[in-house]
Amino acid sequence: MSDTKVPQKTDLKALTKSELQDFCKELGLPRFRADQIFQWLYQKGVRSFDEMTNLSKDLRARLDEVAFISGLEVVSQQESKDGTIKFLFRLDDEGKDYKVEAVMIPDFYPDGVPKRLTVCVSSQVGCVFGCSFCATGKMGFFRNLTHGEVVDQVQYINSLTEQKYDKKITNIVYMGMGEPLHNYKTVTTSAEIISDPLSIELSPKRITVSTVGLTKQIKQLADEQQPFNLAISLHAASDGKRDEIMPINNSMNLEALEEAVKYYHQKTDRSLTYEYLLFDGFNDGPEDARNLSNIVKWAPSKVNIIMYNNVMGVELQRAREERLDNFLKELIRYDVRATVRRSRGDDIDAGCGQLAIREGQERGKTIAKT
Repeated sequence: MSDTKVPQKTDLKALTKSELQDFCKELGLPRFRADQIFQWLYQKGVRSFDEMTNLSKDLRARLDEVAFISGLEVVSQQESKDGTIKFLFRLDDEGKDYKVEAVMIPDFYPDGVPKRLTVCVSSQVGCVFGCSFCATGKMGFFRNLTHGEVVDQVQYINSLTEQKYDKKITNIVYMGMGEPLHNYKTVTTSAEIISDPLSIELSPKRITVSTVGLTKQIKQLADEQQPFNLAISLHAASDGKRDEIMPINNSMNLEALEEAVKYYHQKTDRSLTYEYLLFDGFNDGPEDARNLSNIVKWAPSKVNIIMYNNVMGVELQRAREERLDNFLKELIRYDVRATVRRSRGDDIDAGCGQLAIREGQERGKTIAKT
């Protein structure tokens, strides 16, 4: 009986663009072949080498011997009455049944023509940070996604919008399942691939990465001059209230976040956005507005007030309209630039993690107290 090990095939979706070039070089292929393969993977979204029709049959057969193309499986797709579409994807994990979600959120002109087509993507299976209002946080953390798995979400939804609306997606937000900066390399690599002319070619100015406030990684973004937009998931404007709903604040409080935000702006000369879920009777009072106005003075910024998608089992609820109006009036008093993002997809459980939990996801690691 032979002890010879069968060589492991390489997942091309696990390679960066430069790694793919090195892989092709090892096979003795010219550089332009790497570009062709990259384009087939990320612009065309092919799932087999047979579909790469500008490669010779011999080359396709050779690639099939040494490599494979991983991909996501669409488990379900739900469309809301407001046009929001929620996707549940199964990952290609042997022996595991991991699922992640993505959402396509359209904004329309009065005549029904799509103005913006925003995709909200996931970067992890679950999340370790355990924010009390978040369905994904209740799952705990299982594993990071690869950059290929992130781009797959975008590529699949982009193909759908081209068919449905004859229009490419216009914006991407890393605000789905997981903490994006906890999976730093995947997120930055996937954003670079999405921006590539041989891929979806979406401007980095139309890509936003959100974080609960991982200060080391915020500074790393600044040092590397990463070109996409930064959003901070703030959700409370005092340490006391942030401690109640976001366990990360116990180790990275507002003072640490202030230092990171000022560093980011000093290094990049760019503004940022604060995401602020408005909870009824919790963070929507005059004192909260005043505290928030002090935070936006750290660096040029704006506030995106988000009307919460209520989650089953969470006591915090979406703020009532009169409380929203009063909160906005207070912010205007303090000259805070603020926009309101209305809840979308309530009828299809569009809050992140809700589909995965409904599908019976087990519980993973978390920093939240149980």
